Amino acid sequence: MTFLRRVLSAQAALWAVFGLVVGIAPGWLLETTTGQPALTDDAWLRALGVIAVVLALLMVLVAQRLEDVWWWAWAFVVLEAGTGTVFVLHALFGLPERASAGPWWLLACVNGVVGALDLVGLGLTAQEKPFS
Repeated sequence: MTFLRRVLSAQAALWAVFGLVVGIAPGWLLETTTGQPALTDDAWLRALGVIAVVLALLMVLVAQRLEDVWWWAWAFVVLEAGTGTVFVLHALFGLPERASAGPWWLLACVNGVVGALDLVGLGLTAQEKPFS
């Protein structure tokens, strides 16, 4: 369970930092850092920032109660696999003109690695504490 707890804590930190950055400075993140075209309305990105911070809080709660609810971490595997898939498909088929694909591939890789680490942690935890 120690490995899964560490993965969930690191995952929560990544989502919290992302949420704070996208919530506070969405234009800077999109246009300056990633070279993506500007959006007409930052409200969607700011809402995404709030959602990401709340998601990070849920990861911390699961990590704290891991002995009782370790299998809840499957939700985070689905999250990482789903977002990674969206980012890959966007990089392949959905980029607007003059948009860089690099940031989308980076996000896809990060989500894939974190999802894989979640799976490893769940596998180790299932051996340590199987369903009864």
